[in-house]
Amino acid sequence: MNFPDDETGQVLAEMQEAGIDLSKHHDIVFFNLFESKESAQKMADFIGETMPDVKVKLGPDETPNVWDIDCTLSMLPSYDNVVEQESEFEKFADKFDGYNDGWGIEV
Repeated sequence: MNFPDDETGQVLAEMQEAGIDLSKHHDIVFFNLFESKESAQKMADFIGETMPDVKVKLGPDETPNVWDIDCTLSMLPSYDNVVEQESEFEKFADKFDGYNDGWGIEV
């Protein structure tokens, strides 16, 4: 399978090369970072209220004074699905003064 020549395509290609079956649903985690716990909590609450299929985990990031929201959902890791979902989380993070920090698959 060929992927577009960008960061998402590169990650998917590496996963495929590592033997991950991308034709099956996986738990995909989208990472979002915030400088205030209050802003992070607002996004976590919003996701919990509007996206019941998404598991939300809020906690301190490795970087001091930064808060991390991990949003996990089971989905087919196609390029289009990942890009669309990442874009949606990026819009939410921006709304709550945070930013998207990538994604990964739990295997």
